[in-house]
Amino acid sequence: MLMQTHEARLDDLRQELARRNLDGFVVPISDEHMSEYVGAYAQRLGWLTGFGGSAGSAVVLTKPGVDGGRGAAMFVDGRYTLQVREQVDGKLYDYESVPATSIAAWLADHAPEGARIGYDAWLHSKGWAEGAAKALAEKGGTLVAVDGNPIDAVWQDQPAPSPAPAVVHSDAQAGQSSAEKRAAVAEWLAAKKLDAAVISALDSVAWLLNLRGTDVDRTPVALSFVLAHADGTAELFIAPEKVTPDLVQHLGNAVHVRPRDAFVPTLQSLKGKRIAVDPERAVAAVFATLELAGAQTIALTDPTVLPKAVKNPVEQAGHRAAQARDGAAVTRYLRWLSEVAPQGGQTELSAAAALRAEREKTGLLRDLSFDTISAAGPNGASPHYKVDEGSNRAIEPNSVYLVDSGGQYQDGTTDITRTVWIGPDAPPAEVCDRFTRVLKGHIALARAVFPQGTNGSQLDSFARQFLWEAGFDYAHGTGHGVGSYLSVHEGPQRIAKASAGQAGTGQELMAGMFLSNEPGYYKAGEYGIRIENLVLVEERKITGAEGRFIGFETLTFVPIDHTLVDLSMLTAGERAWWNTYHAQTCALLAPQLSGADLAWLESQCAPI
Repeated sequence: MLMQTHEARLDDLRQELARRNLDGFVVPISDEHMSEYVGAYAQRLGWLTGFGGSAGSAVVLTKPGVDGGRGAAMFVDGRYTLQVREQVDGKLYDYESVPATSIAAWLADHAPEGARIGYDAWLHSKGWAEGAAKALAEKGGTLVAVDGNPIDAVWQDQPAPSPAPAVVHSDAQAGQSSAEKRAAVAEWLAAKKLDAAVISALDSVAWLLNLRGTDVDRTPVALSFVLAHADGTAELFIAPEKVTPDLVQHLGNAVHVRPRDAFVPTLQSLKGKRIAVDPERAVAAVFATLELAGAQTIALTDPTVLPKAVKNPVEQAGHRAAQARDGAAVTRYLRWLSEVAPQGGQTELSAAAALRAEREKTGLLRDLSFDTISAAGPNGASPHYKVDEGSNRAIEPNSVYLVDSGGQYQDGTTDITRTVWIGPDAPPAEVCDRFTRVLKGHIALARAVFPQGTNGSQLDSFARQFLWEAGFDYAHGTGHGVGSYLSVHEGPQRIAKASAGQAGTGQELMAGMFLSNEPGYYKAGEYGIRIENLVLVEERKITGAEGRFIGFETLTFVPIDHTLVDLSMLTAGERAWWNTYHAQTCALLAPQLSGADLAWLESQCAPI
């Protein structure tokens, strides 16, 4: 069968919308769990438009041109400004930037008077649906919850959800039993006089029950829901083929395993009950089902979110072990790259494959933690660039190469970015200036000490200040939370500019949280720069301190490319940080390396 063009898919969708008497439809990247990364069956936006990013949405009007435009639009933030133009046909879709605009605002401007705009209530939050409905109502329009997603009706070769079994994540690996975690949730429910909590985020389910899976690429989770009760019991809703005897034994008698399709009927049986539902992590359909059943929904943050973010000593130790293993693999790769790339013949895909091969040599890699961002030259200017056969670019001598990658190991999830100069000639002064400003910001954040109660938005400018003073900035956050053999992007904490669309920037940073430290600089059409390490929030003992203070322990140890550093721009304190960091890197990785790899490590870690 010939592969459909994206234009043909758009036409098919419009015909389906017309059959349903809809004037338009909203297509997000999402699943029934509000996941950032979704299974192949839920990649509806990618199938329809060709967009390969991890965040974005589209709106399709049934009749194109009624508004004088294309009748369809793509909505992405600054991370994907370049990527969306490369992957999505501008003849079919307008490009819209968020948060400067929104789907609701676009619909208010472009949808016909009295329009019926469809949405899948299993893919959107309640807050989004309420906002969109209000915007449409101002034009006499209506937001309509569809019965069955119309894209599923026209996606002929849509993959089925993964049937892979869920697997046990042992108490020894988790550092805390599921029974202890459920008891804490039960105590939380009782204190708030609630009967139960809907746990719908996949990483929350995995953390609460100490289970993992392979249902979503790059994130070790199993497709399932949990209803956690105030007596410490729980109901797990999961496809029967995913349940093994080992899992049943692990869960014990207090966790009742139900078929996944029993989730909605169970919600419908909760009349008169007070149920906690997280408005950021549960879809609109969950709220609607409970409310129609006569249950009282209480909008509260999922009670597992903060305990999951504050890693226990076992998780911290596991992460350090994973980082040491992963750091050696990345170092072997960078040594190889430094030798072969200046000769030519390497591409973004071949380099990404070589990096994965180094991680696989550990024998412990379960998956990548996200698709490797292997970006040569101008492709590096897209912060979340994703290489494929169509975009694959040669890594040319005398150019900037950015590689952002990570691994999933049972003891930890890693995420690291290194930007390197591919010789043989010396890098241009401009590139060194930008790299050094990014480095200075990275060091400033790594060295930051701050009072307890500080949130991520209050720290964000530490990393941007040296770019700002030269008139530059970057259009992404500076740091995100990281899971423990879970999602590489984990809330609620993050380091970013405070804005209405940036959840988590107001979250207090607490000892035990993992975060990334990743300032960057991007010059469209030329190159991108980012330096990323993971850090652990830790308490700092300061003699005479008035109050409690915290800071960061650096967890990622891989050499940073010294050929891109303008030493004249570094202060004595920044040089000291650099030398200490590289001494620690050499001490940690040297026992794992030998021969040319060890010699290269030692040369890269020499003091400056």
